[in-house]
Amino acid sequence: MENPLDVLAFGAHPDDVELMAGGTIIKLARLGYRVGMISLTQGEMGTRGTPQQRAQEFAEAARIMGLAMHKMLDMTDGFVEVNRENKLKVIAEIRQYRPALLFAPYWETRHPDHANCSHLVRESVFLAGLKKIKTEHPHFRPQKVAYYCEHYLFKPSFIVDTSDTFDERMQAIKAYKSQVFNPDMRVEDEEKTHISSPAYFQSIIARAQFWGGKIGVACGEPFYVREPLRVRDPFALLIK
Repeated sequence: MENPLDVLAFGAHPDDVELMAGGTIIKLARLGYRVGMISLTQGEMGTRGTPQQRAQEFAEAARIMGLAMHKMLDMTDGFVEVNRENKLKVIAEIRQYRPALLFAPYWETRHPDHANCSHLVRESVFLAGLKKIKTEHPHFRPQKVAYYCEHYLFKPSFIVDTSDTFDERMQAIKAYKSQVFNPDMRVEDEEKTHISSPAYFQSIIARAQFWGGKIGVACGEPFYVREPLRVRDPFALLIK
């Protein structure tokens, strides 16, 4: 690839990245990094919306976020597995786009597809660096994987100040009109789901404020990194 990505964010379903790490992804794109987003599935098991609708919403969210690429893979929604076939699919994407930094969901989470997405990405990162595994593109291993928080809290390695990208993040989330709370949709048109309720929409705001409050800003997003983080300038890190 002539212009590899700097950052690649993985989610099990279209809207996962936007809901949990959208502000950070937008910030990175705004800073000039080439950022991409991949959904392992097409979200076909969702109670609301069709795969075609979700693909359109996914593309619109990517446009709002300023992404260099977005892609849906063909893993089976609801049955994402950590197996050889799926590892090879993720390895192929890593090797094609060659990102230095990956984002994936934290492995302790409510939805089994999200947990398996986390394990699948982590294992594929290692395997992508093995040159004896043959794919269309040569071996490559990203430098870091950062895990974004869903509903189960963790002690973060760092929290990103997303105060200046929160509005755009909410616009990207609202692009999923078939999924999230939509006041223009008649109740009888679609079945209610957990994420389509007004309460869930408010919880997105509350979580951003909660994590932002931890670092003294309006909005924040937490991340966990398994390995110790190297610091070149501790003063710049610790002092505003």
